Amino acid sequence: MINKILSLQQIRVFKNLSRWTVIILPVSISIGSMVAFFLWALQRAIHYRFEHPWLLYLLPWAGLVIHFLYTLYGKDAEKGNNVIIDEIHQPKGGVPKRMAPLVLFSTIITHLVGGSAGREGTAVQIGGSIAQLFGKWFRLDPKEMQILLTAGIAAGFGAVFGTPLTGAIFAVEVLTVGRIQYHAIFPCLVASIVGDLTVSAWQIHHISYRIDTLALPNLFETYFSLNLFLVVKIVIASIAFGLASWLFAQLVYRLKRFFLSLTPKAWLIPLLGGLIIILMTLILGKPDYLSLGVDAEYPGAVTIPSAFQEEGADTWSWLWKTAYTSVTISSGFKGGEVTPLFYIGATLGNTLSILLDAPVSLFAALGFIAVFAGATNTPLACTIMGVELFGSEYLIYFAIACYTAYFFSGQTGIYSAQQLGVKKIDP
Repeated sequence: MINKILSLQQIRVFKNLSRWTVIILPVSISIGSMVAFFLWALQRAIHYRFEHPWLLYLLPWAGLVIHFLYTLYGKDAEKGNNVIIDEIHQPKGGVPKRMAPLVLFSTIITHLVGGSAGREGTAVQIGGSIAQLFGKWFRLDPKEMQILLTAGIAAGFGAVFGTPLTGAIFAVEVLTVGRIQYHAIFPCLVASIVGDLTVSAWQIHHISYRIDTLALPNLFETYFSLNLFLVVKIVIASIAFGLASWLFAQLVYRLKRFFLSLTPKAWLIPLLGGLIIILMTLILGKPDYLSLGVDAEYPGAVTIPSAFQEEGADTWSWLWKTAYTSVTISSGFKGGEVTPLFYIGATLGNTLSILLDAPVSLFAALGFIAVFAGATNTPLACTIMGVELFGSEYLIYFAIACYTAYFFSGQTGIYSAQQLGVKKIDP
């Protein structure tokens, strides 16, 4: 009798997982293909600006174009990733179909003229918009639509960074602080893997990072496999990573309020934000903190890859990137915050490695994932990201960094729609 019941349950599970696989495949292939086109176009836009630096002076006017595009056609799409998270928590009018093309075009324009933004927001919004469209075609009920939207987030995130397992975990972890939505994990995993494979099939490649082999004495190696002195340094650095996450989230929030209080005319805000970015660049005399920060505009430029090398970042590179991105995002430009958070974390890790006499590439990698973990409240996903990007050898250090930064980044993050499930520290 028990065996019969078990077999019936397993048959139902098999049917359910098979059904979700059939649903997810066309959705994630479509998302992966659109993300591949986005990454291709983004790369060309960034390098076109490298060849034509005068495009920076069009930044205020590009912001104005983006503002009116969203005013005329955007509706709820203006809220970006928060629309998708809200829709998963409490289904209302659905994710707008126009969100995907709007955010794709606006992000390309932002980077073409030098705005300091990311790309994850675009990929996630592409994922949510396409998932909503397929959900209506498949006539899914509200609960199934919530799962499909979560899978859309996973497909977009996994595809844009080439981190399929991270994409799946991120999608189920980012919705509620302190809780993971395990009921959606299988569709998310399938969606993220297929989305990433689709990008690879389109011959779009992601940048590779490497942590140099550590050659540090360990006085306690007879008793502990970990280098305890290094762990102490990582904890100290990770507290700083968490505070950097908090600073970024607070600065974006407060600058948005400041711009709104400064002028009643919303269309003036992107003009002002663009002018501030231009002014900061003229004061610094170099374009290192514009755009994505992955490719070098000139030899010796500070980028995310350069932060993994000695003297690959200036002492205050992380703070300048924080200022640039906060102004860009809070004044209405599009793209997201995650890649700039990678830049902030990697360059801060570079600086702290010098102060703490620690391995540069390891601390750049720890900052890369830990600042992101603190800002998004997704320490598990970011720990997994460390493994997918840098290898599993330093997994325990990745976990220490991500969870320490998570606790020191405050109760809120960059996504206002993220719900609080469990407080980080009980009062």
